[in-house]
Amino acid sequence: MAQISSSQTQQGEPETPGAWKWNIRKRVWDILESQNLARDPRPVHHRIPNFVHAETAASKLASLLEFEAAQTVKVNPDTPQKQVRFLTLTAGKKLLTPQPRLRTGFFSSLEAVSLQNIQDGCTSSGVAKYGTPVGLDDKIKVDLVVIGSVAVDPTSGARLGKGEGFAELEYGILRWMGAIDDSTLVITTVHDKQLVDDIPLEKLLIHDVPVDIICTPTQIIRTNTSIPKPQGIYWDKLSPQKLEQIRILRDLKKRIEKETGKLLPSGPSENLPPMAARNTSKKSRIASTNSTSQSHQKLFMWNIGPMTNWRDVQAHITGLTGSVPKVSLFRTSGSTRQSARITFREHLDLVKLIDSIDKSVLHGATVRAKLKDEQPAEVETKVSSANSESHTTK
Repeated sequence: MAQISSSQTQQGEPETPGAWKWNIRKRVWDILESQNLARDPRPVHHRIPNFVHAETAASKLASLLEFEAAQTVKVNPDTPQKQVRFLTLTAGKKLLTPQPRLRTGFFSSLEAVSLQNIQDGCTSSGVAKYGTPVGLDDKIKVDLVVIGSVAVDPTSGARLGKGEGFAELEYGILRWMGAIDDSTLVITTVHDKQLVDDIPLEKLLIHDVPVDIICTPTQIIRTNTSIPKPQGIYWDKLSPQKLEQIRILRDLKKRIEKETGKLLPSGPSENLPPMAARNTSKKSRIASTNSTSQSHQKLFMWNIGPMTNWRDVQAHITGLTGSVPKVSLFRTSGSTRQSARITFREHLDLVKLIDSIDKSVLHGATVRAKLKDEQPAEVETKVSSANSESHTTK
């Protein structure tokens, strides 16, 4: 097995059966950054990298006969594939895109006819606002699967994502639903510098998803991959930490066990890989600051890890709810865990907010949430100003 560099180990990247992948990921991320081939959000490390000329690669994808014939296209929610989502909607096709990090549900379905502004349907907040939720019992047929990649081999079709496994889980659930099969093409858009030739096929895992077509800003590559596609969800590979992170998987597991009367296997424990830092824009901060006339709705969160900052909390909640809150993060006396006061300026369903946030996993910690007025008495103690951060959205 390839060795992980000492710097990677210091960053907390996990020693797992797929640990060799981090060498390749880091090399590609470093190249994109050092050669200035990356666009915001940066740095691209621990992301599906937003590469220069991503729109050109998307246009090449849209020129494919398979895309023209498709009626429903599943597209990942990452920034470099935003133009793919836009072209899917403008072509009159149904867009299927995952709900943020699969924490609040599965997929959302959008069509241009339901949008006043098609660009709205290409963003996470737009999907949350305008999309129609797709459940496990919905009968859907997906004609093309578009996934983001960090690195991909043009000869074999072997692909590496950013290490969190969401593309594989999305693919596995779609297979379980019968929405896709072996004949469903898997396509990725990447920069030419993301093409690699050193992904060892013998070390690929059973749930790794290969790609049939690669679109770069300069070329279209048909890999003719011989790598078997995953046949569903491999429960014996799914760690308790990942299962805890994704509610729809927990619900599906309980459902299958109830229907079959048998317990499904569980995978080995793992240290979940680090997430990229996610900052909100100056425009969002100004908009939030100027919204003083709107009523404030407040939640209380606790059991937040000691290394988590307010931006992490804000991005976590935005990913779950589609709304950007104000976050006041603090640590109470004698506690290694942190707490936060969360304020939403728009009118939202607080019951649904709590249901989305409570018991979700943030940086390996299962956080808790309640209405501000219901916060636990033992948590509400004097806040040390030295450990307190109070910010509007940035």
